[in-house]
Amino acid sequence: MKVVRFTLNGDPVEVGVRDSETLVQTLRERFGLTGTKQGCDLGDCGACTVLFDGEPVLSCLVPAADAEGHTVLTIEGLSNGEVLHPLQKAFLDEGAVQCGYCTPGMVLTAKSLLDGNPEPTEHEIRHALSGNLCRCTGYSKIVGAVQRAAGAMKGGEG
Repeated sequence: MKVVRFTLNGDPVEVGVRDSETLVQTLRERFGLTGTKQGCDLGDCGACTVLFDGEPVLSCLVPAADAEGHTVLTIEGLSNGEVLHPLQKAFLDEGAVQCGYCTPGMVLTAKSLLDGNPEPTEHEIRHALSGNLCRCTGYSKIVGAVQRAAGAMKGGEG
């Protein structure tokens, strides 16, 4: 076991991890943060997406030990207590959540996009989300949710 220290959802944490352990395994098994989904384990589906120093990463491909000294944000850390982040609210308001398996990864990927580009075009949204697969929707409601959140985050109606 190796001890890893990092910031998780705004809080400093310390955890022992196995050499072969991935970040998604650590988040789910050691911290009980099951919002990060373990999907394909190949980096193809995006269900395990978390923000690593603000950038979306596929946590099934990241060795847990690589989190040392970094900041990790999961879907559980996005809301402010009971107050949903504008992206979470927009996904609900737009009906962009069906089975919900892909939703945490979609929301976190969209957050990274909006943090860097507060007024993305539809094409930019679709491009940013292209690594996150959804089997339930045609993506239109998801794109609409990101557009709604962008407006809300600018101070417009959300």
